[in-house]
Amino acid sequence: HVPNQRGIMIKSAVIFDLDGTLVDTAPDLWGATNHVLKAHGRSEVSLDDVYEMVGMGAKKLIERGFERTGEPARADMVDIMFRQFIDFYSTNITAQSKPYPGVLALLDELKARGIGLAVCTNKLERLSVKLINGLDMDHYFSAVIGPDTTGVAKPDPRPLDAAIKAAGSARSHSIMIGDSATDIRTAQAASIPVVAVSFGYTDTHVSAFDPDHVVDHFDEILPILEARLAAHSQVQMHEVPASGS
Repeated sequence: HVPNQRGIMIKSAVIFDLDGTLVDTAPDLWGATNHVLKAHGRSEVSLDDVYEMVGMGAKKLIERGFERTGEPARADMVDIMFRQFIDFYSTNITAQSKPYPGVLALLDELKARGIGLAVCTNKLERLSVKLINGLDMDHYFSAVIGPDTTGVAKPDPRPLDAAIKAAGSARSHSIMIGDSATDIRTAQAASIPVVAVSFGYTDTHVSAFDPDHVVDHFDEILPILEARLAAHSQVQMHEVPASGS
């Protein structure tokens, strides 16, 4: 916590993307994709295919799956297939998904330091909450913000703002961690620092989108956060009027 210019304490916050950042969800997205493909007479795609196709939402994943296995999906069938996907995925959401190495240790440390934590994702809120609850990670986060929570999706900065507010913080004291161009552009639109993980879901390396930092493992993140949050503290302390002024 650091004081602002009025002496009010502002909590620092770290806002996380979900799929491809906190949790490797591709194996269960793979299962749901193949469920839909098989139901419509298509061959299955590989897990490697899904790692390349995921990241733009379930409808886009379905469409890419159809493109890889034959003719494109009929436009009038996409909503039906989307519901089939969601029904299957919701039932199997934590069958194989798991946090990335180092995630829980970092969350434990940040929580112990009193730093606000929230999730900002383009996954539907109810599915995100179900995933986080199923992995016993819900106690870390003040809120889980999906595109349906605010009515807009990343890279619009409004979901990020909602997550920051829920974490008890402000843009000036917040950092985002994500795995894609969408996350990086969201943070840039909000003018907050962004740490990009290199192991998530993107067909172009995250360094191409000019994040402030790129890491290959969650073990690398804490020193970056410490430096960034310390900088916040120093700036804010300089802004506090001297006693008696």
